[in-house]
Amino acid sequence: MRLLPKNENFYELFAEIAQRVSGAAVLLHQLFEDPANRSSYVAQIKRLEHEADYLTHDVIIRIDKTFVTPFDREDIHTLVSELDDVVDLLDGTARRAEIFNITSVCKPAVVLSEVIVRAAATVELAVRGMKDPKLVKSSALELKRLEEEGDAIYHEAMGSLFSDTPDPIEVIKWKELYDKLEDSLDQCEDVANVLESIAIKNS
Repeated sequence: MRLLPKNENFYELFAEIAQRVSGAAVLLHQLFEDPANRSSYVAQIKRLEHEADYLTHDVIIRIDKTFVTPFDREDIHTLVSELDDVVDLLDGTARRAEIFNITSVCKPAVVLSEVIVRAAATVELAVRGMKDPKLVKSSALELKRLEEEGDAIYHEAMGSLFSDTPDPIEVIKWKELYDKLEDSLDQCEDVANVLESIAIKNS
């Protein structure tokens, strides 16, 4: 992974991290659709998580070495950290699915992870277009809508889990997985909030 010498290439690095966010979200959704092959998806998500960590570290090093940054250094650090946190949460969810030995398709997890795919794609779109305040604002509104959609799915799934599942071990497993999925979706909205703040400061 090479260091890019021009200041404006910070934006390329932001986009690279956002691409790992959307890629990990797609793989997590595929994991819940096809848990028989979960180990493969877990490994692929872990690779993206490592790449996101590397890119985030690259940006942080660049902040210290660059005399003029495209916007406030603290905001750059916050943005890449929030993006990296999304990938970390997706990776943590996948690893728990592996640890819990998930073997059967669970419809609420499939539906909720699909919402996360759409949220991650919106995050990537907003990051790639972050110089356009109107795009950032519309993306933030869409992420708020997706967070509310996911919240409704989460609450319905949790209600069904505690009313329909007699096995307490399965309740423990899926409660934690649903919690992690919701956390991932919330984190996508957090990225949007940071992008909106940056857009307002620099408009």
